[in-house]
Amino acid sequence: MRFFTGLGVLLLLGVGGAGGLWWTWGRDLPSVSDLDVLEFSGQTRVYDRQGTFVGTLTPSLGSGASENRHLLKLGEVSPWLQKAIVTSEDRRFYEHHGVDYIGIARGLIKGVLKNDLEGGSSITQQVVKNTLLSDLHSARTAERKFKEAVLAYQLERNFNKDQILNAYLNVIYWGNGGRSDIIGAETAARAYFKKSASELNLAESVYLTTIVPAPNRRYKNFEAYRPLMKNLLARMVEDGRVTQAEAEAAWKTPIYPAGWRIAWKGDGTVTSARLERPERIRENIAASDQAQGVNRYQYLHYMQAVERELLPKIGRKALYGGGKIYTSMDLKAQQAAEKASLNAQLPGGATLGAALVSPRNGEVLALVGQKLVGGRPSDWNNATQARRQVGSSIKPLLYTLALEKGWKQSDTVLDSPLTGSYQPQNYDRRWTGRFVTMRYALDHSLNLPTVRIGQEVGMDDFGAKLRELGLTPPPDAGLSLSIGTLEASPLQMAAAYAAFANGGLYYAPSLVRRMEDARGQVLYARSAPAGKRVWDARAAWLGLDMIRGVVNDLTPAQGGLATKAQIPGWDVGGKTGTTNDVKDLWFAGVTPMVVGAVWVGKQGGGSLPSWAYSGDVPTPVWQQAVAGALAGQPRQTFLEPPGIGYKVVRQVNMAFRQEQLGEEQLAHDGTRRDSGGGGLFGRRSNPAPTPEPEPVPQPSAQQPGTAQQPAPDSEGPDLGGPDSEGPDSAGVSAGGVSAGGLNPAQDQATPVQVDPTPDTSTPEAAPGAAVEDAGQEVPSTAASQPSTPADAGQGSPDPSVLPPETPEPEPLPTPVPLGGTEVQPEDPQPLPEPEPENAGGADDSTVPGAASQDGGGEQDPPPAF
Repeated sequence: MRFFTGLGVLLLLGVGGAGGLWWTWGRDLPSVSDLDVLEFSGQTRVYDRQGTFVGTLTPSLGSGASENRHLLKLGEVSPWLQKAIVTSEDRRFYEHHGVDYIGIARGLIKGVLKNDLEGGSSITQQVVKNTLLSDLHSARTAERKFKEAVLAYQLERNFNKDQILNAYLNVIYWGNGGRSDIIGAETAARAYFKKSASELNLAESVYLTTIVPAPNRRYKNFEAYRPLMKNLLARMVEDGRVTQAEAEAAWKTPIYPAGWRIAWKGDGTVTSARLERPERIRENIAASDQAQGVNRYQYLHYMQAVERELLPKIGRKALYGGGKIYTSMDLKAQQAAEKASLNAQLPGGATLGAALVSPRNGEVLALVGQKLVGGRPSDWNNATQARRQVGSSIKPLLYTLALEKGWKQSDTVLDSPLTGSYQPQNYDRRWTGRFVTMRYALDHSLNLPTVRIGQEVGMDDFGAKLRELGLTPPPDAGLSLSIGTLEASPLQMAAAYAAFANGGLYYAPSLVRRMEDARGQVLYARSAPAGKRVWDARAAWLGLDMIRGVVNDLTPAQGGLATKAQIPGWDVGGKTGTTNDVKDLWFAGVTPMVVGAVWVGKQGGGSLPSWAYSGDVPTPVWQQAVAGALAGQPRQTFLEPPGIGYKVVRQVNMAFRQEQLGEEQLAHDGTRRDSGGGGLFGRRSNPAPTPEPEPVPQPSAQQPGTAQQPAPDSEGPDLGGPDSEGPDSAGVSAGGVSAGGLNPAQDQATPVQVDPTPDTSTPEAAPGAAVEDAGQEVPSTAASQPSTPADAGQGSPDPSVLPPETPEPEPLPTPVPLGGTEVQPEDPQPLPEPEPENAGGADDSTVPGAASQDGGGEQDPPPAF
């Protein structure tokens, strides 16, 4: 009786455990019917926004992160290859029902007794793993194994063995083909033997089968893995799939995989084998692509994005079953973006992603997911799928939030290190200790004033605003979010920036307008795009005015960060961005008709060369793509809302809310004001201070033709100074002296009183960092004086030092603002060339908030620019 009671308990526990697994992992499984795509190839036609035919959708089967669009039916694959694959990969394939429990047990016993472990996954399971569960990759987790077994059983019930084997032959990974992986039998046959899969003989089929477990390694060592061919031929004889005579003939048949020079004896012995040209594999793939048409990969990433948008809505059978898809693609914009990618001058090993959208409704005009070089690009679409830290391209969103809260772009912010454990730095590891205007801080992409703006505005509010703009800020990012630890795709950044160009509305990006089936019945129709207001119209205009300043305020000689974005005849605004160790380069920009973003970096992560600047690498790509999209269009301007006025401040014509034109500049230092309520940071109520600095000894005589320049926060223009993008270090050296080994005796500056009446409240701290009151007096010891700018002594103003007698400055060029009038410059004073841009965001491999190398409470913030 006890035995039966115990057995019943075990059965109940087993049923309960299975039910628990199903409840946890089995309720949301993909449909196995998605694999039934071969009969629909090439029947669905795709059109752009003008009704121009752009191509057909070709069904694909995935293999991990790659896809195969050279799908073959079983009759198009050599029967020798089919037999070799079954014997090698799943000898009981035609006997089991998806999971080969006997094969698993046999493989384990063989591994224990003979140290010859066989794989336990059946062909059916491998089809599931490489297609329906490709998002789980090859993780050996209980969840994947459970789902794999359930779906393998369902697959066996819905498809016959030949269909499953056919699917497997179309998704096998056969090695690295250069720009794309070698996926499927057809690509493998053409890559290794320059022939179609149907033409493979037994010897070639056995060779391709033996390299499947580790193709990249086994291809490079022919002689070492040659015995595996004999072993596989012997097993095929055992299984009755070939005769002994056929096996012996195959062993003696000379084969020559791509790139190999092999000498053979008549009995099948290899006398010598040398890999001379491994690049022949890529050449064979390229030749095959060329033979099938040079334009077959045009618009590939846009077409793939269309598939991804429609698949969840209508399913594979409807998508590939014929009909017409009308998209929002602008064919001219798409061609311009692809040409810009082809022409892009990138550092070695780098690729890119680019997205263009319409600011009027969020429709996606163009997508390019890789650096194009001719031939088939990688399937991975960096324009939509990648999530990379955005660096300083996030700054305009924070500045506009401050403007929406009532700040003015003429208001000043302290450029000085924070107190506490979180210690971001400016690009050149220097600081002036003075108040600079918001416009100046954004033009020069200064980190310290930006973080202080984040303190006052409030990071909770900033995170909420980013979410309204379709972005996903990391949880508990703290102050580092203000300078770019956000991860986003180019398409997301383009959609967020579009709100600057359309008066403050956010539109979710969309690619498909409508799809009809082969009979003309509408399968899907997108509703009219509805914009969500994220900025009030005047705040959006003020933010637009600031990013137009980034592009236009400074000339190349003055170190303008984004001058290469200018498009003759068009209003352009935008912002560059760079992350730590130059891992990511960005430019996001706007025009009245097209908004776009471009990312450049290494596909697998890693640093780019230190000479790679965001103003020089992604910005020209953006400019060529957008200029091409606008070519031939009548010039349009941004629509200025009512209630905007202009005023020249420090020789820069700035936009203001009409009622703020007469207000004084206000100074901000990031100090919390409890009266702000709700955890927000209130604005400083005192006018921007102009503290009297102590004079610094000057040379007795000046060089002919030189003149002293005023500090940017005194009477001089708010232009010039060091303005290239560079590293944003995790910590500061004592008192803010540059980490470059500067002589303190030469780099001292006058102590600056931050606030005549310091506030004792505490600014918002980054997670894990106790940020102290940033409004206290800077220590006056020599070791803690602000350093002079990197170009001191070369004609650039030193914002922290005023000589006893300051001559009138020569005016510098001033851009034409939106709706404003141009201030004619006189002889501009040239400024030094920009320094390398070296930094910014937190390392991709770390989590924002982790301790930095100098013991700070957060990971290094993202790029300065």
